[in-house]
Amino acid sequence: MDEKSRGFEPRIVGFLCKWCTYSGADLAGTSRMKYPPNVIPIKVMCSGRVDPTFVLTAFARGADGVFIGGCHPGDCHYLEGNYKALGRYLILSRMLEQFGIEKERFQLAWISAAEAKRFVDVITKVTEDIRKLGPLKWPEMLKAVEGESEELRQLEEMLAAKR
Repeated sequence: MDEKSRGFEPRIVGFLCKWCTYSGADLAGTSRMKYPPNVIPIKVMCSGRVDPTFVLTAFARGADGVFIGGCHPGDCHYLEGNYKALGRYLILSRMLEQFGIEKERFQLAWISAAEAKRFVDVITKVTEDIRKLGPLKWPEMLKAVEGESEELRQLEEMLAAKR
């Protein structure tokens, strides 16, 4: 265990499809399967309903990772919602890397209602991946950038006043 992860327990926001992944999580719980308690589950009607602003807001409010779980391709209750989720995931992953957020902090998996074991395995891996990275500290970075913006705004005002 490295210094980053010593004593660190990640906070992970999980957007779970009501029809598949959430039901798989429920089955894991009722089957008394053990998995890390780090995921804060948010039930969504479809993984395709997860707006990129939800993910950004989770990170901005202190999440160390975000997980999206949806139906397997071809099994979506809403026909193609999971394809929309995949498209958004791919674009947002690239954008998050530009923000300095490691790709392991944002993950997507297809888990059906009958795949309790797969849910446990995926959540365990997601938690371990993020634990190895250590805390994100993105809220602190955002505050620093906001502070810089305020200073830049004041400088622009001073320069404008001298014109």
